[in-house]
Amino acid sequence: MHIGLVGLGRMGNNMRARLRNAGIEVTGFDANPAVSDVASLADLAAALPEGQKLVWVMVPHGKITDDVITELAEVLGEGDLVIDGGNSKWLDDTKHAEQLGAEGIRYMDAGVSGGVWGKDNGYGLMVGGDVKDVEFAMPVFDALRPEGPREEGFSHAGGVGAGHYAKMVHNGIEYAIMQAYGEGYELLEAKDIVHDVPAVFAGWQRGTVVRSWLLDLLVLAINEDPKLDELEGYVDDSGEGRWTLEEAIELAVPMPALSAAMFARFVSRQGSQSPTMKAVAALRNQFGGHAVKKA
Repeated sequence: MHIGLVGLGRMGNNMRARLRNAGIEVTGFDANPAVSDVASLADLAAALPEGQKLVWVMVPHGKITDDVITELAEVLGEGDLVIDGGNSKWLDDTKHAEQLGAEGIRYMDAGVSGGVWGKDNGYGLMVGGDVKDVEFAMPVFDALRPEGPREEGFSHAGGVGAGHYAKMVHNGIEYAIMQAYGEGYELLEAKDIVHDVPAVFAGWQRGTVVRSWLLDLLVLAINEDPKLDELEGYVDDSGEGRWTLEEAIELAVPMPALSAAMFARFVSRQGSQSPTMKAVAALRNQFGGHAVKKA
């Protein structure tokens, strides 16, 4: 199989490597010529074999994704398939599907989790689209997902938009979990009875009900910087938490844990140097390579 991959940043470049390691031929395009295989999206489309071409888009959501979709509508043809694997808002999927559909081009959305560790560990995938398109792209999904039973790292969530909706909720849950770990870190640090906080977190990694990959990453972060003195307690957000809260309000679904975590991030940007938010910032950097502010 031969696919096109648009966007070779932190995750896209690692995805290209994982796909190639699985025997899938990849032609990648990026605005940075140093990492790009071709000079333009037109060249990328031309490099793909005739028939149903598959192009995976992995660029930041919003205008950049809109612009890529618009250009792909011009260089691809009837029956080709575009998958948006970025963190686009699920409402954008309908718009993009209609835009490409007017040219006879098919569309799917894929929520992707795994961050900068996905190259080696695989990516959790939540996809939305037609069953036939899912079946066509399954070799790509199988190459990207973690090893083991397919249902433990891959889900066909529903029609177009369902993949990004599922990923949005996934990220909302992630906000709340990270906040809880951060608050636990601060409380342990505040009490002088606990003399080795990193050891306590490390001891939770096996056998406890709070063990998780996020916990493993927090252990990495505090082993490197036990007091998190090198970080400011400034935590950004990339949109999905806000979108999840908007949906919760629209559907009258109570989400107090997420709302508290979201507003705590806002407070962190007003000069607070909370150890909790330093821990959350460290976690975002560990799993996604997100930028942090150094103290």
